Formats: sequence, structure tokens, C-alpha cells
Amino acid sequence: MSKTLESPRNHQTLKIIKSAITSRLLLLSLILLWRTLIDPYDTSSPLDPDCLSTDHQQQERHVIQFPRIGSAIEDSIVWDSVYFVRIAQCGYEYEQTYAFLPLLPACVVLLSRTVLVPLVSVIGHRAVLALAGYLVNNVAFVLAAVYFYRVSVIILKDPEAAFQASILFCFNPASIFYSSIYTESLYALLSLGGLYHLISGASNVAVLWFALSGCARSNGVLNAGYLCFQTMHQAYDAVFLQKRAHLAVKVLIVGALRCICVFIPFIAFQAYGYYNICHGHSLDETRPWCEAKIPLLYSYIQSHYWYVHLGLWILWGVGFLRYFQLKQLPNFLVASPILSLAVCSVLHYVRSQPEIFFSLGFRASNGEKRPTASPLSLDRVPESNSSHLKEKSSAKMQDKYTVRQRKQRIKGDNYVLLDEYDSLEKPRYLSTFIVPCTLHLLFMAATAFFVMHVQVSTRFLSASPPLYWFASRLLISPGTGKRWGYMIWTYSTAYILLGSLLFSNFYPFT
Repeated sequence: MSKTLESPRNHQTLKIIKSAITSRLLLLSLILLWRTLIDPYDTSSPLDPDCLSTDHQQQERHVIQFPRIGSAIEDSIVWDSVYFVRIAQCGYEYEQTYAFLPLLPACVVLLSRTVLVPLVSVIGHRAVLALAGYLVNNVAFVLAAVYFYRVSVIILKDPEAAFQASILFCFNPASIFYSSIYTESLYALLSLGGLYHLISGASNVAVLWFALSGCARSNGVLNAGYLCFQTMHQAYDAVFLQKRAHLAVKVLIVGALRCICVFIPFIAFQAYGYYNICHGHSLDETRPWCEAKIPLLYSYIQSHYWYVHLGLWILWGVGFLRYFQLKQLPNFLVASPILSLAVCSVLHYVRSQPEIFFSLGFRASNGEKRPTASPLSLDRVPESNSSHLKEKSSAKMQDKYTVRQRKQRIKGDNYVLLDEYDSLEKPRYLSTFIVPCTLHLLFMAATAFFVMHVQVSTRFLSASPPLYWFASRLLISPGTGKRWGYMIWTYSTAYILLGSLLFSNFYPFT
């Protein structure tokens, strides 16, 4: 990539970093403002009972130098943040706490016991844990924004659209959760980072990032779908281009092992919960889920403990269509903007290139079979295989598209744009690689609408790149861009202001 192209891209990356930092400072300022002006609904956040386990003894009580600052930080521990801080402080004490995966608490513990140790005597141990959580998540968000831009540049092949999409991500409607002690920032960083490394050709690194995303949020295991898509295309190339069935078997085995690796951290955590709760107890003390054929702790917690507390109302029920009740209409209205955007994003791609979408990328827009290596066949092959593959593709495409051209090679910010097979006459947004991204969004949106508490859709879908890619195309569309821009930014601004107001004061928001 020439220096003339590299320099503007580096400049855009710096702009994204500045925008991400600005957005986080804005959110933190709003949290402080609303906490100052409004009394919280629940004032129990400063409560700090002793840990149950002797393995997690309370930190020795110091004479805190600035107790007001420590108290102010502790007051900001609301909603799920209470659980994450408590787990970091005392470990997994109760059955319902196993709904919160261990990566964020582990990062909080690591930071509080190293870099932030001197602050324990200044603001107190629990406040240090909370401060570590804020630091981890806000730094993770800035890095996630950088990866979001890099992935967008590769897939969209349009720097302007990639930049617009990244700015929208920096100021997304679920921003309050990315600056709080929640798992959204870590999940976004690891998912986007894994996606970047996958399309860069570093599949093994991508597996590690995807596996860690499953340690942050349970839906991180869905990232294995990207590896399945890659494996499917690599197997196609091995069978139909290289005519080597044994290589296809090897590809399938490697792909299956990579997918298993993504699931291992989540499964290991379920085994950890089973050992702590079920192992060594009498039948009278055994929990019901321990005797199931597949004793999955997470699903049991979701169905028995997961609720949203709204005043005096306890809204139970995570399951298919269990949330479809008239009294839940306000929650469906809260989720309607993000769900509408998700549906429009999916429909836009399907209607633009249905052949590619419904064939999972195996057919071109003219209905012909894909003529050469898939854009997801990114692993480097041995030299002998590489020359053999180039001969096959040259014979089929008259040297128009070669394996070397179609492979994407990325060094830092130097991109060779992905999938040269896509016609430049088509919208640049419609790269073949967007198929797994769109399917991922479709599955997540359907799950949020039909199975989950629908009001969490805003933050549940907020890390899905196709939402912002589609929105960025609306913003830069001639004629209607200004109108759509006003609507999109009004939506984001309203949810940022409303979310920071309600959430930070322990009122329900998504």
C-alpha cells in the first residue's frame, strides 16, 4: 500500500481514537452530572458486607484519606456492576452470581492488585475495584473503536463509510454500558479484534480472541460462526479448486477444533460452577439442575433468577414468546429503534445481492459459482499447494483473479482490500464477507425479540457492525442523507442522555 494511502488511513485512525475518548469523557461527565442533580432510586450500592468465604477475607480496614471520593465512586456501582464488583471482591458466593462470566472480574482484580494498589489507602478497597472496572471498560472501548474502523475499512472498501460507521459506534445508543462496569466493552473489543485477525489471515489468533469473548459474555460463543464460515469456504476450495479431498478433511478437522476452542472457556466455567455447587453435596442439598442430563448452570440461572425490577413489579421469564404480554408494550417500544435498524440492515443486504446471501457466498451476483478462492480462505498454504492453486485459478479465470490477488494481506494499517472478485459496479458495502456478519446480527436480533427481555436489545445488539455499516450508508446517501442523519443522531443522542440519566441513578434502562 502506498504511503499516500497509508497516511490518510492513519490520520482517520487518530480521529477515531479522539472520538472514542471524547465519547467516554462525555459519558463519564454525564454520569457525574446526573448523580449530582438527582437522588438515586436505590441507595443500597454503598453497602459492603463481609465476604462469606474465608478465602476472600476483607481487605484490612485502612484509614481512608479521601472517604468522600471513595464514597462517590462506590455510589456509582449500580445494577449488574454490583455483581461484578462483588465477584472481584469475594468470588462467586451465590448460585445466581454464576450468570456473570469471569473475564471482567478477573481484569478488575488484576488491575486493583497491581497498578491501583496505592489507591486502596486513599479511597478504599471497594472504590479501587470500581475504579479498575471503569478504567478497564473505557480503555477497552477505545481499542474496540480502533478495531471497528479497521474491520470496516476492509469489509466496506470505502474509507468514508468506514469512518462514519466508526463515529456512530463511538456514540452508539447503548454508550452508557460501555462506560460502566459492564461487559459490553470487553466483548466488543474481543469480538471485533477476533474478526479483524480472522480476515487478516491470523486464524489462530482470532480463535484466542473469540474464546476470550466467550469469557466476557455468553453470546461470545456465537463468534465460532465466523470460523465455521471460513472452514466451509476453505473446504470448498480444497474439493473443487484443488481437487484434493484429503485436504478438505484436514480443513474440516482444523475448523472443528478451532470452533471447540471458542466454546471451551464457557464450558469450563459451567464445569467450575457445577463443581462448586453440585459436587460433594447430599441428594437433599443438591440443586435441581445438578441432576439434569446436561447440567447447564447458565440456562438454569437465566430461567429462575433473571428478572428486571421495575418499582414493585418483578418481570420474570426468559424464553420463547414468554415476554409477549400487553404490559410489556413499553419495553418493546424502547427496543423498537435498534430492532428496526437491525431488520433494515439485513433486508438491505439480502435485497441488494440475494444470490450471494442465500448461497452463503458460494455464488456470484450473476448466479455463477464462485470462481476462485473464498475471501475467507485466508490461512497461508504451503508453497506447493499455493502454486497448484494458482494454476487452477488461472486456468479458470484467464489470470484475471489469482489466489495471490484474492488473499488479503494486512500489515498494520496497510490493507490490500478484500475480495477483488466483487464487482466495483456494485455497492462497495456488499462484500461477500458481510454474509456471516449479517447472519450473526439476524440471529442476535431474533433472539432478543423472541426469547429475551426485549428491552435489553439496545445493548445486546450494540456491538454488531452491520448496524453501523448500514446506518453509515444512509448518512452518505445523496439526497436523503441529511434526513436520515438527523434521525439517527437524534436517536443516539436521546438514548445517551436518557441512559446516563436513568441508569446511573439506579432507574431501569434497557
